[in-house]
Amino acid sequence: MNSPLVISVVLNFNHCDDTLECIESLRNNSYKNQKIILLDAGSLDATVVSVQTRFPEVEIVNLRENLGYAGNNNVGIDLAIAQGADWVFILNEDTRLDEDCISQLVKVGEESSKIGIVGPLVYHYDEPEVIQTAGGTMDKYLRGFHLGVNEEDRGQFPNPVKVDWISGCGIMVRKAAIAKVGNIDARFYYYVEEYEWCLRVKKAGFDIVSVPQAKMWHKGVQRNYQPKASVTYYATRNSLLLLSKHRAGFMIWLVTLGGYLRTLLSWSIKPKWRSKRDHRNAMWQGIVDFLKHKWGRMT
Repeated sequence: MNSPLVISVVLNFNHCDDTLECIESLRNNSYKNQKIILLDAGSLDATVVSVQTRFPEVEIVNLRENLGYAGNNNVGIDLAIAQGADWVFILNEDTRLDEDCISQLVKVGEESSKIGIVGPLVYHYDEPEVIQTAGGTMDKYLRGFHLGVNEEDRGQFPNPVKVDWISGCGIMVRKAAIAKVGNIDARFYYYVEEYEWCLRVKKAGFDIVSVPQAKMWHKGVQRNYQPKASVTYYATRNSLLLLSKHRAGFMIWLVTLGGYLRTLLSWSIKPKWRSKRDHRNAMWQGIVDFLKHKWGRMT
């Protein structure tokens, strides 16, 4: 089999133990033609020293400013492409890979030059047989949904399958797809950015494939995950940015804005949603910042 160069990009901020475990699982992968770039966003813990000591082959890049998931990972993407990567594998630092994960992703990705993105079957780290995502679908209103979320793995995803998007916790992108559509849109900062990237890649004529034989475990989103109000802010603002960027039709805007209005009223009026007041305020701020074209970090 052809052995294209895979360069993994791992973004870290003060998660030393998670990062070490992630890099260890990368180094122990059966696929050998790979490199690792660690992007460190100014960690104050022992991450950098620990990685230098245990994994001297890892290239460490100290980021000068925090540009969020989107902008930070773009630094790694540019470095990977400059170093000759055929595939760029973007990973959250709180992931652990099966030893054949990269081999399985490359095997499927190299079956056709039309495949622009591949992604693993992701499990909950604390429930290693329960699926977190098997790729995602997109409805006619450009809303995204995970496949297999919180299902016990019973073999219901036996084969690689075309999907609409791949979760950013582990997404491998072909060099040719990056060359055609560009990097992640840094305006998104955090949340919805990989979704929008996948939408561009798909519009450019590439296929996106979920590969269940490639397995990965992710700590960040547990079954009982309760997002912070900041997630509501980014989800709101960035979803509107996505609709604007991709020139969504009138009905899509109507359904989206109508949904936000109903949610805002519910969180404001109904006593049972008093706990959602912070989320209500964050959603409203997200709408206002979209109208102001205020991107980047929530302030």
